Amino acid sequence: MVNPNFSRSALLRWLVIALCLLGAALALPSAVPPRPIGLGPQQTVLTINPKMGVHTRLTDEVEPWKVKRTLEMVRQMGAPWIVEYFPWAYREPFPGFFDWSHSDLVINHAHRQGLKVIARLGFVPEWARPADSASSFLPPERRPDFADYVQAFVNRYGDRIAAVIIWNEPNLALEWGFQPIDPEGYTELLKLSYQQVQASNYPDVPVLGGALAPTLAPPGSDQAMNDLTYLQRMLAAGAGETMDGLAAHAYGWSFPADDPPQPDLINFRRTELLRQMLVDNGYPNLSIYITEGGWNDHPRWTRAVKPAQRIEYTIQAYELVENWPWAKAAALWAFRYPWPARTYLDYFTFVTPDFDPKPIYFEVQRYSRGEVSESASDVSHE
Repeated sequence: MVNPNFSRSALLRWLVIALCLLGAALALPSAVPPRPIGLGPQQTVLTINPKMGVHTRLTDEVEPWKVKRTLEMVRQMGAPWIVEYFPWAYREPFPGFFDWSHSDLVINHAHRQGLKVIARLGFVPEWARPADSASSFLPPERRPDFADYVQAFVNRYGDRIAAVIIWNEPNLALEWGFQPIDPEGYTELLKLSYQQVQASNYPDVPVLGGALAPTLAPPGSDQAMNDLTYLQRMLAAGAGETMDGLAAHAYGWSFPADDPPQPDLINFRRTELLRQMLVDNGYPNLSIYITEGGWNDHPRWTRAVKPAQRIEYTIQAYELVENWPWAKAAALWAFRYPWPARTYLDYFTFVTPDFDPKPIYFEVQRYSRGEVSESASDVSHE
């Protein structure tokens, strides 16, 4: 029964308000589930250089269409290889509880685009480290837990990945939890991880050690250890028996890609010194995968080059690696960031966060198709 004191006009007003609220609720994006992003047909990467690659940064890319578009553009550029980061803390937020949703998204789309995925594994969950410690801090007693994650990852994706990298730049204090830098401790972590992959459903997945930062840190530095020194100590501790290949970072800084290697210089061909160390220690059959590297064209960064030089050196680097029989791939840093860094880091990328290709993207694409670009060929005369 309607309250006689409640006028017809007031009732009409409330009815209009209710209808407006209902319409607004239906219009909210959260009220309509997003359409699933289909994988699409199986693709193949067309390129003249099967070792070309890039380091994608999809770890924090939450929108599925952007994941797919990124990987489509990598394929269209002509790069068959990618390196992608799959943080342990994201995948196993609680002991024994795994959330594979985002890694499924990335790996399934990469596989459908015909890309070879090198999976970088690291980042310690809070439950596996002391309170208030860095996410790169892995207590020795937790090393088996990380190795278990490596095995779980390989069990799930072993048929769709090309290799796994164990940790990242452990010769830097920043990446080793600000603990004393410890090549022998890292080798123990590598050994445990290797054993778990060997015991997995896919024991043939290559395990890559190292991923060392190229650095000329002096002896006794508490911030970093020279990568050549670090690798020698790794090999002396038995790393050569517990990895299938070496991940290397090859930044050119301000030097051309073909600048000769020197122990006291950081340049792209420093990778050859790592290779020679493997040979000298009796491991000539261990391949090297360049999993980071490249040049930066920031206008004011002291280690940067001009944009045209960056194009020239990048193509030189891909050509060098193609002719190194001991090198499997060169995945340069970095294809795209989900959002601008607003620092010199933005000048490492091939594509903007809004998917606008930079000139280097088009020039690398032309190279991958075997096309001669006048702008690239004339760059040395600038």
